[in-house]
Amino acid sequence: MYQLDEKIYFYGLLVIPVLVFLFLMLSLWKKNRQRYFANPELLKKLSPDRSVFKPVLKLILLSLVLACISIALVNPKIGTKLETVKREGVDIVFAIDVSKSMAAEDIAPSRLEKAKRIASEIINSLASDRIGIIAYAAKAYPQLPITTDYSAAKMFLQNMNTDMMSSQGTAISDAIKLAKTYYDDQDQTNRVLFIISDGEDHEQNVSEAVEEARNEGIKIFTIGIGDVNGAPIPLRYNGVIQSYKKDGNGDVVMTKLDEAMLRSIAEEGDGGYINGSNTDDVIEFVKDALDKMDKTEFEAKQFADFKDQFQWFIAGAILFLFLDFFLLERKTAWLRKLNLFNEKSDEDER
Repeated sequence: MYQLDEKIYFYGLLVIPVLVFLFLMLSLWKKNRQRYFANPELLKKLSPDRSVFKPVLKLILLSLVLACISIALVNPKIGTKLETVKREGVDIVFAIDVSKSMAAEDIAPSRLEKAKRIASEIINSLASDRIGIIAYAAKAYPQLPITTDYSAAKMFLQNMNTDMMSSQGTAISDAIKLAKTYYDDQDQTNRVLFIISDGEDHEQNVSEAVEEARNEGIKIFTIGIGDVNGAPIPLRYNGVIQSYKKDGNGDVVMTKLDEAMLRSIAEEGDGGYINGSNTDDVIEFVKDALDKMDKTEFEAKQFADFKDQFQWFIAGAILFLFLDFFLLERKTAWLRKLNLFNEKSDEDER
């Protein structure tokens, strides 16, 4: 396990491509200016010991110095001590709709991106709760089992997209049934399922799945994503919209937020419904719902001690600076012997 203290310093790495660009521009300028001074053959005779290889090597060393300094400022840490701690919280499962209708852009930047942002913001607001993630379209698939690793959860969220499922459709009942397998303690009373979707469902047995979940103590909350007026489903190629999804008659398919369906699921699931257009409102809604629930104590393993690793990168920067300091732009004896660029000496030419 590792931690990064100051991720903002990774932006320092952007200096390296700028440095490379300036080096190339300077080299080109020098080459053009030298043509006005003398022809290439005369320049070789005037500066026979000038190395073409060493300036490039010096640039590489300087880039490595900057990279090491940037990473050292980020201060990476490695976990060195794993211990088990007791925590109190709620077990939360996110079931996120990744069907093609979630690609609609009636809510910026798209329904799915909005759903991912809401889930991520909810995770940021949690303290000691455990979370799991399910993705569903025509079928439901587990993405992340119940865990306290919030960083891993957000990583899985970012990788979710509408192309990750080969079969399309919307099977909310499958997501609910799969969520039931996520809760491992039979005595738990703090089971929560958040369904984040546009509400379009192509199955008829949702009520049955909701009832089974409620009987097992799972509270179901639904978050609606989209516009009730509807929007077309864009078909993209290489990130560019090529056309919109059409039905068998050639008409553009309009996908609408089905709030009635989501409200019904939430009411039957002893939870609540909220429209996801305002993220702050959703976070307040979630906090209020979780605060009213009993917290269950559970054990969790976590790293309790982290050791700084910045000193290794500082040492690397010093080493590369030391090498750069003693590296002149003139050819040395060992470089002459290597003859990296098949350069002929004056004696060979004679």
